[in-house]
Amino acid sequence: MITSTANAQVKELIKLMKKSRVREEAGVFLVEGPRMAGELLEDPAWQDRIERVYLSESYAARHAEETEDISRKCRMEIMADAVFAHVSDTKTPQGIMVVVKRCEYDLEDILGNETGESHVIVLDNLQDPGNLGTIFRTAEAAGVTGILLSRDCVDIYNPKVIRSTMGAVFRLPFLYVDDLPGTIGELKQAGITTYAAHLEGKRSYDQENYLKGTAFLIGNEGNGLRDKVAACADCRIRIPMQGKAESLNAAVAAAVLMFEVSRQRRN
Repeated sequence: MITSTANAQVKELIKLMKKSRVREEAGVFLVEGPRMAGELLEDPAWQDRIERVYLSESYAARHAEETEDISRKCRMEIMADAVFAHVSDTKTPQGIMVVVKRCEYDLEDILGNETGESHVIVLDNLQDPGNLGTIFRTAEAAGVTGILLSRDCVDIYNPKVIRSTMGAVFRLPFLYVDDLPGTIGELKQAGITTYAAHLEGKRSYDQENYLKGTAFLIGNEGNGLRDKVAACADCRIRIPMQGKAESLNAAVAAAVLMFEVSRQRRN
């Protein structure tokens, strides 16, 4: 059992928790909590990617049968409760943490099996962890085939983002790209119509037809889409609003658009 915060594994976990560069170099991310950790442990596609499972002493004591099962499947370490709390990113640690190798995706994964059925979200410079996690969770529910992100978007492997995806990050392909306008051009070449969510949109979002391949461009929370990204879109659309609100939260706007695609294709 690990009983000291000076332990080398503890120090490495803290680095992985706090620094995106360290996570990227190691090619791993951290998952906390019994729900999401349990999903990884039960999914054959992810089991082989688990590098190590950490349990708090009290969690292991309360879940003796589960702990024994985990020890048969994966490399496992037990930590004193105080040490686990020192490592955890949450105020009330739930006692289980998994170090897991990342999955790598390409543009074909984002488009899905049939280009005509593609439903893609393109994120430009999104910065809020909660927004990104919410978009992932909502995107899965709305049938999105994949998410593209500009390189300067918030890190999907930020522990706060991972938690707020509620597991969608395990199931939804995504890809960070250095040249977002160039990648949007590739979407268009594949026959996908690209729509910029924009205050200058001439048509309401629900006046368009999304039955064929569709991609929505969603911008930064404060500034919206950058001009060079908005200029790539085939069409600019807007979400009509009443009252004095000038814009919607990025995740809310994305949800409205994603579920309109879902509605049209369902009907």
